[in-house]
Amino acid sequence: MTQVTGDWLTAPGTQAVMGMLEDAGYQAHAVGGCVRNALLGAPVADVDISTDARPETVIALAGAAGLKPVPTGIDHGTVTVVAGGEPFEVTTYRADVETDGRRAVVRFADTMAEDAVRRDFTMNALYADRRGTVVDPLGGLPDLRARHLRFIQDAAQRIREDYLRTLRYFRFHAWYGDPAQGMDAEALAAIAYNLDGLDRLSAERVGAELLKLLAAPDPVQAVAVMAQTGVLPRILPGASPRALGPLLMAEEALGLAPDPLRRLAATGFADGAALRLSKPDQKRLTLLRELTEGTAGLPEVAWRHGAETASDTAALRAAMLEQPVDPAALPDLAAAAQARFPVTAQDLMPALSGKALGDRLRALEAQWIASGFALDREDLLTAPPEA
Repeated sequence: MTQVTGDWLTAPGTQAVMGMLEDAGYQAHAVGGCVRNALLGAPVADVDISTDARPETVIALAGAAGLKPVPTGIDHGTVTVVAGGEPFEVTTYRADVETDGRRAVVRFADTMAEDAVRRDFTMNALYADRRGTVVDPLGGLPDLRARHLRFIQDAAQRIREDYLRTLRYFRFHAWYGDPAQGMDAEALAAIAYNLDGLDRLSAERVGAELLKLLAAPDPVQAVAVMAQTGVLPRILPGASPRALGPLLMAEEALGLAPDPLRRLAATGFADGAALRLSKPDQKRLTLLRELTEGTAGLPEVAWRHGAETASDTAALRAAMLEQPVDPAALPDLAAAAQARFPVTAQDLMPALSGKALGDRLRALEAQWIASGFALDREDLLTAPPEA
């Protein structure tokens, strides 16, 4: 018998919601990511609970127990129950009636087995009661222990139910798979055969899934296989995984935390609008690509855009050139970011105005940057015009 535990399970809120259902004679199991991560020793974020109780029953039981029910997705069987200030999504067992590759029409089900078979991967179809006893209706535990990501039953059918599962496959492999073992052959064949379905996904869903994938500690193998199966050119035209490996080496050398936008920039893809990224993310992605391909020195990048952006640029340039980066050889980017250009337009007026004023300021700025920010105001104001 496999047991799982953790603060997420023993917390008063979790116990109150699961106990509310069990005490009334219904099943209550934590399911999916919380069970998977707990078994792997990974952090648990959200606790989702599955039950054979119908949504209206969950609402009634929560109210009677002094908890707050919120019908957030009641048509699909989900009631958010707030306990101890924490939200818990409680979802009635479901079975698919009809799917179109993006969304499903579901009916409520009576058994865990029916609920489990509609999920995506075997390692995500693991359940645990409030005492931590794990229930594995589809044989997901051996896959989880081997870190082998496998679709439930027929891989092609699972993909055609929701084509986003193709991208989820690579994301979950990056986070939880064993790179040494490689990827499931049946899964890759089904993915390659169903590429057309990716065109039916919204840009928002694709962009969000990609950022989660690229945030993994090491997404290199996943992205490389995406390229080999034809997924990468389908969703990121022109992108290449070539620089990702060198980028991870540069990130490690510079002590940089994983950053999905930095890694997206390393693929050569810069059209954040096509992925419906947020405006700030679009702007940053474009900037990183421009700086990587530009010729401005790192101190100037730090001065204009901050030390963090300069470090990103150093890592990306090293990755693109496939050259190691030596942190000791980098200039003091933090100091460069704090430098202040000592000359203002007022210092040059009224002798200069208009275009001549702008040209002179830019020339002095370039001279100041070239000096390593060492020239002071007097040095610059006494510099000859041709400098």
